[in-house]
Amino acid sequence: MTEAIALEDVWFRRGVVGVLSGVSLRIDRGERVALIGPSGSGKSTVLRMMLGLLAPERGEVRVDGECTSQRGQVLVPPERRGLAVVFQDLALWPHLTVAQNVAFGLDSQRVPPHIRDDRVGAMLARVGLADKARRRPGQLSGGEQQRVAIARALVLGPRAVLLDEPLTNLDVLLRSDLLDLLRALLTESGMTALHVTHDIGEAVALEARLVVLEGGRIVADGTPGALAQAPPTPFLEAVFAGEVGRPVHRGTQ
Repeated sequence: MTEAIALEDVWFRRGVVGVLSGVSLRIDRGERVALIGPSGSGKSTVLRMMLGLLAPERGEVRVDGECTSQRGQVLVPPERRGLAVVFQDLALWPHLTVAQNVAFGLDSQRVPPHIRDDRVGAMLARVGLADKARRRPGQLSGGEQQRVAIARALVLGPRAVLLDEPLTNLDVLLRSDLLDLLRALLTESGMTALHVTHDIGEAVALEARLVVLEGGRIVADGTPGALAQAPPTPFLEAVFAGEVGRPVHRGTQ
């Protein structure tokens, strides 16, 4: 298959603290990858490397086979990488309508108005928000705001979409509905996706390859089913046991 995004032996420090240590990761076109790891493992740093918001101290980042960052330099700026992102805080413009939020990136690309409006209308219909086009984000539920953010990313027809834990603050039912929708949209479009998450269930629901990051290193890479059979680290064992994120109860001594 053809490479969509790749990190090759990427190292990165924040001050004197090592964040990524020799990370190599390849995502092929049309592939879905879920990146999971404990807090502080470097998951969001990997995503920002791909976007071009950070440059590696060593190693290189490639998008569609082109070297976009290497050795402390961003060679291709974020806006020219053809990548879309959905952040955890969604970053919707509160003063714009739903339709204007979804159209924002198309306006930046100078897409002709009639084409822009057709694409926005079709995408809003696909995510179930055709009747909310003139509302503002503050008038929507949390789940509807998530749909706007997803629509805004996918309407661009990007090379890949990067999702940085966008479903964290939703209840179980809303999360399940949005995962079903997201999986369907990615399948229909054949789009490449990296989904950063702390929830193994999201990786399973998206039918994604699972990559596990701990201490700035990739410690496992495979299907959730295969890794569940023999988790290689205590963290991953706890994830599959459903113990990650649960409160710790200590008995009396």
